[in-house]
Amino acid sequence: MGRRRRPRGRPVDGILLLDKPLGLTSNQALQQVKHLFHAQKAGHTGSLDPLADGMLPICFGIATRLSAFLLDSDKHYQVRVRLGERTATGDAEGEVIERRPVEGIDRERIAAVLPRFTGEIQQLPPMYSAVKHKGERLYKLAREGKEVEREPRTITIHALELGELEGVEFDLRVHCSKGT
Repeated sequence: MGRRRRPRGRPVDGILLLDKPLGLTSNQALQQVKHLFHAQKAGHTGSLDPLADGMLPICFGIATRLSAFLLDSDKHYQVRVRLGERTATGDAEGEVIERRPVEGIDRERIAAVLPRFTGEIQQLPPMYSAVKHKGERLYKLAREGKEVEREPRTITIHALELGELEGVEFDLRVHCSKGT
């Protein structure tokens, strides 16, 4: 018979709302917080891409039983949109591979288009995302120069709210289903 291993760390129960910084994966942020609290058991409630910052709930101890409910909850994001450019990665960090002129943009024109992007839609996960393919994060595969076939996912955009507009850039608040 083997010996019982003593759990490492100390029992910590509760939920911490972590402002995850840019550049860290959700798991890296979790491990840093778990180490800081010397916690035996901890888990996060959904992945934020490394290039995203924002609030990431971390559950400790018995509160990890709640993480499934938080994982299935709607999400809220605030993003900055730049019109007229397409990047290799589909985000602001990638190399610009196409530019097109954008003219006559105003709040009314943008607001008139937003309803087309609300409701239940099919979304193809971008290669630079935290979505997993055969256990591997897509962004890791993309960084290795690999592209894999992805299945479209049904997601729901509940609301899009236009924020500040500056030239061809604007802020957008998004209320969406998980996995968006």
